[in-house]
Amino acid sequence: MGDLGQSAAVTAGETGPRRIGVLGGTFDPVHIGHLRSALEVAEALALDELRLTPSARPPHRDTPQVSAQDRLAMVERAVAGMTPLVVDDRELKRDKPSYTIDTLELMRAELAADDQLFLLLGWDAFCGLPTWHRWEELLQHCHILVLQRPDADSEPPDALRNLLAARSVSDPLALKGSSGQIAFVWQTPLAVSATQIRQLLASGKSVRFLVPDAVLAYIDAHGLYRASN
Repeated sequence: MGDLGQSAAVTAGETGPRRIGVLGGTFDPVHIGHLRSALEVAEALALDELRLTPSARPPHRDTPQVSAQDRLAMVERAVAGMTPLVVDDRELKRDKPSYTIDTLELMRAELAADDQLFLLLGWDAFCGLPTWHRWEELLQHCHILVLQRPDADSEPPDALRNLLAARSVSDPLALKGSSGQIAFVWQTPLAVSATQIRQLLASGKSVRFLVPDAVLAYIDAHGLYRASN
């Protein structure tokens, strides 16, 4: 989409509603899989911003291995100078579990009524939505972009089938209004995981080229994820 994507981004930013993406996660640590996926979506949908939002106490996951401050610092270093990727640290400032609905409510309150807010979710996270806090209210505040692998063949749970039938749009670029719809963005994700990176570091192996150089430098400088002596 090259030139088309750039011109659309300029037009959206100057004359129309803003288009804001949100990608949450523990980022323990942030890696090239997160970043490449985020950048592809930001370019494909001509987003004005894509906010990487580290979670403090994720309700559905184990407690992150390193501190919130270290995870935030790594994400900040990873996206420095990488417009339109930015960091949003609001979840780290709340002294309670990181519920996505709370974050979306706060973000929506800061935006103009016609600005578009897009929540990025992997397929597994999307299928788990019925277990999320106030999940049925999410679409009141945002559109949902489901990042699906071409080889994903699992079926969504029954609780989501009616929602998909009523709210899904085949083309992500055709999402209308400020919120309320679901679209699938097909990606071939890099086979990289934070678990794999932590395991490599714990065993003393290199993770170069799996994380940005600035993140690797931070991990090394602070001795993160190393096995205890």
